[in-house]
Amino acid sequence: MDLKKLEGIIESILFAAGDRMPVEKICSIIGIDKKTVKLVINNMIVNYNNNPSRGICIREINNGYQMCSKPEYYDYVKQLFEPKQKSGLSQAALETLAIIAYNRPITKAKIESIRGVNSDSAVARLLERNLIKEAGRLDAPGKPILYETTDEFFRSFGFKGDSDLPIFELSEIQEETDKNAGD
Repeated sequence: MDLKKLEGIIESILFAAGDRMPVEKICSIIGIDKKTVKLVINNMIVNYNNNPSRGICIREINNGYQMCSKPEYYDYVKQLFEPKQKSGLSQAALETLAIIAYNRPITKAKIESIRGVNSDSAVARLLERNLIKEAGRLDAPGKPILYETTDEFFRSFGFKGDSDLPIFELSEIQEETDKNAGD
């Protein structure tokens, strides 16, 4: 199969899927190996990014790919959709999300132990926003629910996967905590 046809097939699959498409699924549909699919998609990503007249791009998200509109056209694209009043995440929700992202899978009891306060509403808000999901149950008394981040989390925050999560040194966190305590 020639490269242009292969790019066309992959472009069609990503467009039709709408959401993140795992590499394995693309491979099974086309019937070619993972290495070739990744090479072709990475070539497509470069071509989309280097062509300023294109309104779309392909983003890698958690070992999969998704076709998206380019961020610089956001103001135009948003006019297609009914305006939704989505408030930003509260400090409690952001703290909870960070704890889940760095410690997943994790129970609500462990989240509350780290935060030192009840996290019911923060967890509910994150579930509602599809930033976290239930990841099963812990094999312990009461079988507590385990939580983990979703592909929507990676998409919303612009991360490809776990390896893109920022790494903080304990000294940086302590400095920030000390600075905020003095305010």
